[in-house]
Amino acid sequence: MPIKEAVPAGLPQLITALPGPKAKEVIARDASVVSPSYTRSYPMVAARGEGAIVEDVDGNRFLDFNAGIAVVATGHCHPKVVRAIQDQAAKLIHMSGTDFYYENMVELAETLTRLAPAGGAHRVSFGNSGTEAVEGALKLARYHTGRNNFIAFLGAFHGRSMGSLSLTASKVVQRKGFGPLVPGVQHVPYPYCYRCPVNQRVESCRVECLQQAERLFETILPAEDVAAIVVEPIQGEGGYVVPPQKFFDELQALAKRHNLLLIADEVQSGMGRTGKMWASRHFGFKPDILTIAKGIASGMPLGATMARAGVMRWTPGAHASTFGGNPVAVAAALATIELLETELVENAARIGTHMLGRMASWPSRFANVGDVRGRGLMIGFELVKDRQTRERAPEVRDRIVQLAFERGLLVLGAGKNSVRLCPPLVITRDQADFAVDTLEECLSLAR
Repeated sequence: MPIKEAVPAGLPQLITALPGPKAKEVIARDASVVSPSYTRSYPMVAARGEGAIVEDVDGNRFLDFNAGIAVVATGHCHPKVVRAIQDQAAKLIHMSGTDFYYENMVELAETLTRLAPAGGAHRVSFGNSGTEAVEGALKLARYHTGRNNFIAFLGAFHGRSMGSLSLTASKVVQRKGFGPLVPGVQHVPYPYCYRCPVNQRVESCRVECLQQAERLFETILPAEDVAAIVVEPIQGEGGYVVPPQKFFDELQALAKRHNLLLIADEVQSGMGRTGKMWASRHFGFKPDILTIAKGIASGMPLGATMARAGVMRWTPGAHASTFGGNPVAVAAALATIELLETELVENAARIGTHMLGRMASWPSRFANVGDVRGRGLMIGFELVKDRQTRERAPEVRDRIVQLAFERGLLVLGAGKNSVRLCPPLVITRDQADFAVDTLEECLSLAR
């Protein structure tokens, strides 16, 4: 059933109080049977979606600036993706690519290797999610190097299964009660320039945060025991934090000095989100292993661990996933990538530049905005109580998220006190302007 058209088209329309009566009923049922571990920031019960618009069970229309947490890169139910899913589902739904061959899985692996940020020959292992992709990367790094240890970054989010959770260092609630975790992970500060962990300025810093890895090598962790450094090229859950170029220059130099693998987690920042296919491309970063999920298949469950061919040399049976590379999910991915390459990566760059241009003045216009940052349509802004002290204002952030919802705009938080904007890459300039206008209204109210 298509979304009812309203004036202006492509923008929100609220017809009930929020939540509406049907939404209240679903939420009450959910409370008795669904895991309480899920985090819901506001009571929106989705029923259908089209492009960047989501309609709830009561007929309210919202502008989605979450994209299912950066998943529906091509928008909700893009007709080309839907057609690819339907066509494939009518031919072959499952055969298990771990035990049999089918052509579209090979085609997707060929496409991904063509797009690899490091260039050259690569191989791909398929799974179902981002955390599976990270688990695969950890296993592969240990297998290839014969080393057990890893370095990750404070603020990182890499997933919630046990290996990826051991890398995750975003919120204590994500780790509390689940120890002992997988051993062998050490964390160092991420280059969070607005809140520099070593009190430096961008213009004078010597990437001291990364130098703490060298201190580990000198004190408690021999470099020859480290398999890889795992990094988000733009930190997602940690607050949409964008590092400076010098960080990647030094990171690659550090890895070369000590013969370490580099694993780039592009689960959230990849697939055109930043206005390039990979966030790594903004920095000339060439990882040995890349983890991919979220936007790869427009909402179908799919993840991938991609590595240089010389790294992915494990033997048959060493790693696999029954549902990984499912033919229907692969068909969705192939349609998604075609749309990204022909139009949507460019749109993300263009609309993202427009939005960041409008938002650049927020720190000077709104007393509660400390920083605006991002690339393409991966944009974050940070809420503070005082711009001079930069004291965090999580309660203001939460209020803005709620106020936006009440006005038909769906956004979510990231980090302790930031709001993330990660809309479908199909958004128009009018939709982007509505989002910015709405957030400016919310910023004026949430003091």
